[in-house]
Amino acid sequence: MTEIIDLSQDIYEGMPVFKDLPQVKMSVHNTHEEWDGDFDAITKTPAVHKLELGEHTGTHVDAINHMAKEHKGQSIDKMPLSMFYTEGICLNLSNKKFNELIEIRDIEEACKNGDLEIKEKDTVLIYTNHYRNAFGTENWSKGPGISVETAKWLGNKNISAFGVETMSPGVSGISNKKVHRICGELGFTHYENLINLHKLIGRGRFRFIGFPLKIKGGTGSPVRAVAVFES
Repeated sequence: MTEIIDLSQDIYEGMPVFKDLPQVKMSVHNTHEEWDGDFDAITKTPAVHKLELGEHTGTHVDAINHMAKEHKGQSIDKMPLSMFYTEGICLNLSNKKFNELIEIRDIEEACKNGDLEIKEKDTVLIYTNHYRNAFGTENWSKGPGISVETAKWLGNKNISAFGVETMSPGVSGISNKKVHRICGELGFTHYENLINLHKLIGRGRFRFIGFPLKIKGGTGSPVRAVAVFES
């Protein structure tokens, strides 16, 4: 039996976005009443919505060209699909506090406690419980994040990606920019704004899927990230 766990945020107007990134705007572009020629109808039933949003909205993946100007040309449409369809593990780092760095020893301990091993080409998800604790509050931007040393360590294990519940993979103003640069230099990526990671703890390995939109020249893309368990 196949179990699919949705790891993706809803996309809606007014949702939180990182710093000065584009706000989500959503409006009704066409109604069924208009299509039926009933222009005087009191009820308006949406047939097509118009969406305005940035590439880095909600649950999304970063392209290599987002990491630094040196990687111009390595856009989301040119990244191999195999990077977004991998085996995955989820590590329990729910003891981490606001703005706290996740160090190599924390990852190693979480692997030991969960009886998990980071393998080549894996997607490593990091559960901090920040989404359930802080989403929609003034603390949402204060999530824990990986350190520079942890980013290098993960990259040198040749993983495909790692994923976090927070709006940034590192701690903003401390490690975040450098973590992005390391991802570019070592050729791996990361997912942000994941949810439901608590549902993966203690369950071992799974299939991770997080396909992006094929945006020509894109620096990233919203994804419908899922974890798949086969029994």
